[in-house]
Amino acid sequence: MKNRNEGQQRTKNGKNHRRSNFLIAVGLATAVALPAIGAPAVAATSEISAPTATAAATQTPGKSGSKQANPNSPKAAKAYAKKEMKDKYGWGDSQYQDLVSLWNKESGWDYQASNASSGAYGIPQALPGGKMQSAGKDWKKNAATQIDWGLQYIKSTYGSPAQAWAHSQSTGWY
Repeated sequence: MKNRNEGQQRTKNGKNHRRSNFLIAVGLATAVALPAIGAPAVAATSEISAPTATAAATQTPGKSGSKQANPNSPKAAKAYAKKEMKDKYGWGDSQYQDLVSLWNKESGWDYQASNASSGAYGIPQALPGGKMQSAGKDWKKNAATQIDWGLQYIKSTYGSPAQAWAHSQSTGWY
């Protein structure tokens, strides 16, 4: 048998009141402007939208002022790495594919990836993670800083992403 007071709560004055449930809609913001005295109320609705693909492609991951929804996302990080590889090192698409394979294996392009057993951190899985401070103080929270450090590490240690990927495949690490 159902309790007839179910869904009700007793207030300080002893009266029963039904509880209210509120639905919060995410992605759609509705605002009602309070009018000046004598003016009619105006309801305004605006939809919150993601940035355009063009804006996402032109922003630097993790840099302040970015118009991207998530500048540290794997997609944004890959776009940044591809541009930096070409601009700073002259590496083309085949090198990019090897880098993608390498960092997919290491971190899945997650700037917060952490290896509990080794202490490696970030997209390039620097060991220890603090090494990346040489690329910027924001190394823990900025995919671009991690990528800059990782590309330099690959260049100085292996010569290219293809050689780093080959080493990783033969030894299990790079």
